[in-house]
Amino acid sequence: MRLNSDLTNRVVLHSEELPWQPSPAAGVQRRLLAREGGENARATSVVRYEPGATFSPHQHPQGEEIMVLDGEFADEHGIYPAGTYIKNPPGSMHAPRSAAGCTLFVKLRQLDDRDLERVVVRPLDRHWHPGLVSGLEVLALDQFGATHTALVRWAPGTVFSKHQHFGGEEIFVLEGTFQDEYGHYPIGTWIRSPHMSSHQPYSDSGCLIFVKVGHLL
Repeated sequence: MRLNSDLTNRVVLHSEELPWQPSPAAGVQRRLLAREGGENARATSVVRYEPGATFSPHQHPQGEEIMVLDGEFADEHGIYPAGTYIKNPPGSMHAPRSAAGCTLFVKLRQLDDRDLERVVVRPLDRHWHPGLVSGLEVLALDQFGATHTALVRWAPGTVFSKHQHFGGEEIFVLEGTFQDEYGHYPIGTWIRSPHMSSHQPYSDSGCLIFVKVGHLL
């Protein structure tokens, strides 16, 4: 299966408008954003666990990144409330579950084989720092080589200067509405902008976004 697999194309999807599709595990559904391959695919998805759903133990040959959007996610390594970021490195294994149910933003098989550090950032671990312009706050989640992953909080009325993204940029809107000269992006919007793309972002009402840059060469 090939879905939005050409990294040279800009893609904007409103995930909450997409249909839920079944996964191999009962009680686990997904909204597909990008995919290349069969069941063991390089993929970006929104995944929903119904209360009590479990997934069988499995390995992640090229790693996995998870942002817990709501509810409570868990595996044999811990319990992860809404707002938690998890990076499971290449070769890691787990058996995920959710007693109460949860929704996740998930990126599969997209990490460098040398990126072997497991990272977990829970809401209580957050340390915000001022951004490059007034009204921005940044929470660094992970860095490997030229790839940076962060949460960015925009106060209402914040405007950023026009800029280019070497290695591209990927955004998932977690709260509020993100904007640029190309459109308005409400909660649940996924935006993938290719290498050397440019824009001038802002937010009239304020927003919180998950941002990953430098990984789309």
